[in-house]
Amino acid sequence: MTVLIASDLDRTLIYSSAALGLTMPDPEAPRLLCVEIHEGKPLSFMTETAAALLAELAGRDDVVFVPTTTRTRKQYQRIRFPGPPAPYAICANGGQLLVDGVSDRDWRRTVAGRLARECAPLEEVHDRLVGTADPAWLRKARVAEDLFVYLVVERALVPDEWLKALTEWAEARGWTVSLQGRKIYAVPRPLTKSAAMREVARRTGATHTLAAGDSLLDADLLLAADRAWRPGHGELADAGWRAPGVTALTAAGVLAGEEIVRAFGRASAEAGR
Repeated sequence: MTVLIASDLDRTLIYSSAALGLTMPDPEAPRLLCVEIHEGKPLSFMTETAAALLAELAGRDDVVFVPTTTRTRKQYQRIRFPGPPAPYAICANGGQLLVDGVSDRDWRRTVAGRLARECAPLEEVHDRLVGTADPAWLRKARVAEDLFVYLVVERALVPDEWLKALTEWAEARGWTVSLQGRKIYAVPRPLTKSAAMREVARRTGATHTLAAGDSLLDADLLLAADRAWRPGHGELADAGWRAPGVTALTAAGVLAGEEIVRAFGRASAEAGR
């Protein structure tokens, strides 16, 4: 039996300094391993224990570890997990499937065809977001992989009415809107992590799937897996989101990441029995 593990990255497996959530006295804090450098500075971390467990898990012959992220390919490739390189990675919320680090052209064509048939054009959505955003709280606007749009904002200043109106407008055009930290994402509805996970499962012959994630953009991934976990922080936790087969952890911050890796190890061992 082959077990596929598709896990979200930011605030699920890896954590920035601001997201570590270390509330214990400093002498009791876990040792951390830096797994991402950006512009010469450490950016993302795991506990050393989580890193060691993940390396052991990814090295097993009966496990396929698939990093699964909304990050672009360039952003993902900054991450250096311990253990063997992941043979597959899902980037751009499912819009890019990397095979041995290279974008899979067949998958990209499949995604492009669905978006053209089912969604309003990227340019229309981009213009709506940027044209209606207030410069008082808009910091940046970005297009990711020519697939979706996100804004970097001062979250406390974004009016709820604006976000609600944008969500309704986008839904009528086949797009979804998600607020994650300081970023507002507008993503085509067919662009999902779950679709890419199913494709990797098909190619690898995986018979059991495990997943983890913290945000609304991860919900479809968690629902599609045989078993899944969400940490005690993030959009899903804040919304009290629960579903059959999804374990809601109480741990938050980087220690939740460690608990998720432990859960992957236990569940993959059980699946192989």
